[in-house]
Amino acid sequence: MTTEKMKSYSLAEMKDKYIGIVGTEERDNYEYELCMEVLGRMIKAARKERNLTQEQLGELVGVKKSQISKLESSANSATMDTILRVFKALKAEIKFNVKIENQSLQLS
Repeated sequence: MTTEKMKSYSLAEMKDKYIGIVGTEERDNYEYELCMEVLGRMIKAARKERNLTQEQLGELVGVKKSQISKLESSANSATMDTILRVFKALKAEIKFNVKIENQSLQLS
């Protein structure tokens, strides 16, 4: 009996095959949605760490509880201003890393 060796694929290879290669509209949309979901989860985790309800955080930021809920489930509907105000209310440090071609810029 011969055993066949299974080929394994990296996550990047799977994304390339099933979503599209980097730079395509499908892949860019996927990566954007993923980043927004991660950002929402980070907001939720920071809020819980501060023992705040969505309503309390909303009051600190000046928005309704429903907007905090939407932000936590997917931050893609929020403005950058709202996201910054949320992290400021949570007393969370924010760092941005912007990569332009071969140069990396960091803002804190």
